[in-house]
Amino acid sequence: MLFPDLANKIVREVRRLIKENIIIINIQGVIIASTDVERIGQFHEGALRCAKQKKTVIITKEDERRLQGVKAGMNLPLLFHDEVIGVIGITGEPENISQYGEILRKMTELLIHENYFLEQLELEHRSYEAFVFDWLQNTDWSSSFLDRAKTLGIDLYKNKQLILFSIDQNDTMLQRKIWQHVRNLLTKEHLFVRWGNDRFILFTATNSKEQTYQFLKRLKQDCENSFSIPLYIGIGQSVTPSNMNLSYEQALQALSVSLETKKIVFNEDLRLEMCLQDISAETREQFLRRTIENLLSSPELMHTLRLFIDYNQSYKQTAEQLHIHINTLHYRLKKIEEHTELDPKQFKDLNILYFSLLLLDNHTKNNDKLD
Repeated sequence: MLFPDLANKIVREVRRLIKENIIIINIQGVIIASTDVERIGQFHEGALRCAKQKKTVIITKEDERRLQGVKAGMNLPLLFHDEVIGVIGITGEPENISQYGEILRKMTELLIHENYFLEQLELEHRSYEAFVFDWLQNTDWSSSFLDRAKTLGIDLYKNKQLILFSIDQNDTMLQRKIWQHVRNLLTKEHLFVRWGNDRFILFTATNSKEQTYQFLKRLKQDCENSFSIPLYIGIGQSVTPSNMNLSYEQALQALSVSLETKKIVFNEDLRLEMCLQDISAETREQFLRRTIENLLSSPELMHTLRLFIDYNQSYKQTAEQLHIHINTLHYRLKKIEEHTELDPKQFKDLNILYFSLLLLDNHTKNNDKLD
């Protein structure tokens, strides 16, 4: 219960309040944390008495000569559920430190209770995470699996859809804060678990697409405003609980697009993007060599092509967006044709160019160069 990590945390917290040296001792009388690191591991006879007697022990200068490992001060028992789990010791003249000894003991016990609560919460979260892992891995449900679902309060009979979140953040503490922040925005009916270091999974009841989008839009905005980092979201389709692994694969596919676009992406909206995931790196490079390789060295032509596609081949809107004359736009489109042997004014060729841009955006960075 009172492990060295927690004991060291307690010592750091208490040291903020007082200047005196602090020690934490286990019920065997061994110092496990101290502001004086040289005392760690030493036996403390006074603390052992304190633990056995379950009451405060005053250590005097005289006691220093006859008790092993002690210094003048106070030893106070730390209680958890009315059982002694350790001792906190404060070094100094008893008459000078007795005024706040009891306050420090109470504060330390509060830290212990808080740590215990967090540990239990972590165990509960891990239970849900382990269940979700098994749920997505196994389609044949055993009786023990169904019992676990019942114990955890998970409904395996109503259709659900799986939503996958990703954050671009390696700080473990910040990841936990973001997870907890999102958790606080959800209801108890939502099953929400951590998935690896930088991803979360949300299971939600089937709602209309617009309802789901508006809900996730608010959640995304709130999270990004609070932490100033992007939240990527991919959404699988609604399935029966026994087919939840399919919704996960769909959400994973949608998330890969969200990582590129920074938008909320529904799997059902994917078209060409569905094909991109299965194209090998070798095929991708060959295709790009045959299409837009010669455009990569011209940001101006690349930007022109993208806008021409975005504005549905509208010469007027594209030229206005580029702040150029329409004749200049025609000139650039001609240069694109010369570089690629594909005419962006022709529907078939433009589709090939569009697919090339999708491949480039989905698998390479903007400054990547082909070998």
